[in-house]
Amino acid sequence: MGFSCGLVGLPNAGKSTLFNALANASARVEPYPFCTIQANVGSIPVPDERLDRLAALFPTKRKVPTHLEFVDIAGLVEKASEGEGMGNQFLSEIRAVDAILHVVRCFEDPDVAHVTGTIDPARDIAIVETELLLKDLETLSRVAKRLHQELKGTDRLAPARAAAWDALVERVAQGTPVRSAPIDHLIAPLVLEASPLTAKPCLFVANVGDHGEEGHLQEAVRAAQSRGADILAIRGRLEAEIVDAALAPEERAVFLAEYGLAETSLRSLVQAGYRLLHLVTFFTVEGPEVRAWTVPQGTTAPQAGGRIHSDFTDRFVLAEVMDLPLLLAAGSEKALRESGKARRAGREYVVQDGDVVHFICA
Repeated sequence: MGFSCGLVGLPNAGKSTLFNALANASARVEPYPFCTIQANVGSIPVPDERLDRLAALFPTKRKVPTHLEFVDIAGLVEKASEGEGMGNQFLSEIRAVDAILHVVRCFEDPDVAHVTGTIDPARDIAIVETELLLKDLETLSRVAKRLHQELKGTDRLAPARAAAWDALVERVAQGTPVRSAPIDHLIAPLVLEASPLTAKPCLFVANVGDHGEEGHLQEAVRAAQSRGADILAIRGRLEAEIVDAALAPEERAVFLAEYGLAETSLRSLVQAGYRLLHLVTFFTVEGPEVRAWTVPQGTTAPQAGGRIHSDFTDRFVLAEVMDLPLLLAAGSEKALRESGKARRAGREYVVQDGDVVHFICA
């Protein structure tokens, strides 16, 4: 079970540059639209200092972080919902990811063309959002036709279900993303099945110049805030250059200091994607590995075991759960057990962020 974030935005917003910085994958970057045609995919380790501290207790074991998948999707233009540009491919690739990182161009560069000719973050956000809404309206309208046909049947809930769906279609037609619309419990399974593009959680990423120019950034911040969304500023080209240069730690620190930075923002972006998907991390110390695992919030112990091996879900007997700060303070699993602070958990236990878990299976 993987979790993926799609980098979405207009052509030349800097999606591929950010992807290169994240994945060090050398995705193609050119100063003209549609240089990205096929989506680039990279699996990125999620930085977690807790894993580092846990691994220090077991110096002979290999440290294995959890990962997020990032997808660099081809740029979108107006009328993409009608197939313009790479529209159909773009929209199908968005449907395949779990969350959207909407990259917004906030930098000026005469050598990098903008599809409209000018930099305007609020307008650019509206273009992308409108195309996603139009595609969702098309998708939801098809479902509405089916629900209205069901009104001729004997299902007593059909009228209420159709009315709730019509209300959702109307909200989308008025410009409300599905994620922001109230979803009646009668249609929640249908929404999940339809997989609307605007139902996916969204984080805005402002791609600013090397020196973090404020003008366009503030426009992007206001546009994101008006939508109730978070926004993170990234100096995309600078961060990609740092990664590409493969500097030693001390050289990297000096380079960053020249731009008034203590650290790059890539770490924050990966962690923001993790939070956007409402994921938690649990740890295992088994065999030769100290390992971090990713599961959605609310995952039970047997389900978490299934993340490690599918058999664990059905064969689950119980889990031994250790609190990470207590384990670090005790200095070893043996010491924590002897203190009586390791606990046993059954099938109903919901795994918490930071748990260290041993699964006991039949």
